[in-house]
Amino acid sequence: MEERTERKWEGKTTAKVHESTPEQVWSLLEDFCSLNKYLPTIDTCYKIEGAYGQPGLIRYCASTVSSSSGGSDDHPTINWCHEKLLSMDPIERCLTYEVLDNNLGFKSYLSTMKVLPIDGDGEPGCQIEWSFVSDPIEGFGFDKLLTYVDSSAHAMAANIEKALHSSE
Repeated sequence: MEERTERKWEGKTTAKVHESTPEQVWSLLEDFCSLNKYLPTIDTCYKIEGAYGQPGLIRYCASTVSSSSGGSDDHPTINWCHEKLLSMDPIERCLTYEVLDNNLGFKSYLSTMKVLPIDGDGEPGCQIEWSFVSDPIEGFGFDKLLTYVDSSAHAMAANIEKALHSSE
């Protein structure tokens, strides 16, 4: 019998953070357990185990899905996952994590977030680059995952920008 293997899904998106330096943006993004502050689809995010900023740190992230988003009328659904920080480089301003236990259908998901300067276009600011490699997710197409990552990166960039400029 021939074993059939599906190709991994790979995607990448970028979102600009206007009027903020890479260092300013990284100072917020490097807090691996504060995702809920900047990503509106995440209700809660907290440390389960490990040391802050160190590989091996595991966070719990969850969001509530209402009936209009796919939950039942009487009982909202909680989507959750455990994510493990694999590497963090404050010099390069990047972090890599993987999804562990979850109820979202991920068998394998590895993601890298980088904060990069905007080169050569004369614009102030920087950009967040979010890339991923994932096994295909049953009942969830590649385009839908890429659209989610793209909209999440743009929402995160906008919320980080607001947070940075509200503190001025």
